[in-house]
Amino acid sequence: MESVGWAAVIEAVPVVVAAIVFHEVAHGAVAYVCGDPTAARAGRLTLNPIPHVDLFGTIILPGLLLLAPLLSGGRPFVFGWAKPVPVDYRRLHHPRRDAVLVALAGPGTNLVLATLSAFALASLPPHGMLPNMAAMSLYINCVLAVFNLLPVPPLDGSRILHALLPARAAHAFGGLERVGFVLLLVVMLNTNILSCLVRPVLRFFLQLAG
Repeated sequence: MESVGWAAVIEAVPVVVAAIVFHEVAHGAVAYVCGDPTAARAGRLTLNPIPHVDLFGTIILPGLLLLAPLLSGGRPFVFGWAKPVPVDYRRLHHPRRDAVLVALAGPGTNLVLATLSAFALASLPPHGMLPNMAAMSLYINCVLAVFNLLPVPPLDGSRILHALLPARAAHAFGGLERVGFVLLLVVMLNTNILSCLVRPVLRFFLQLAG
């Protein structure tokens, strides 16, 4: 049982790192195209994971989530995030429109990775490390895409909603940023909204993979 658990850890780590690094690079790349070179000047438009590492979100939290099932039993679950890519929204050519594009870039990239993972899963043999990694990549990218589209600060969904709201409502909504993380924890710990939203998305990609 332990060997299976550690095998899952080994397979999951590169998948999680790739998902969150591509997510953050996509934000910075779209911001650059839209006129903001902040991420590029900070050296964040790179697939090298080291500049994107957040001590808690990339190392400590995923490590604890991976180790907990190995110590207590159960199925490993991995989640985390990278250091957010810096974006100066004042430099965007069309701040409101481009803010939406920048925010959508991360979850959109995860959905592209989920699509590629689904096709890989469909073309690989049913057993072995590669199909396991493809299945993990499909699941993790679906979760990251859906999770980040929730309209709760500081997630990408809140950036999209903020850009679409009228100025007065956007200013009021922006005030939630101070308590956004606490609000997010309350929602995640007291509802199963993420599972409900991820399930149909995952089902779609599994049907795509056959």
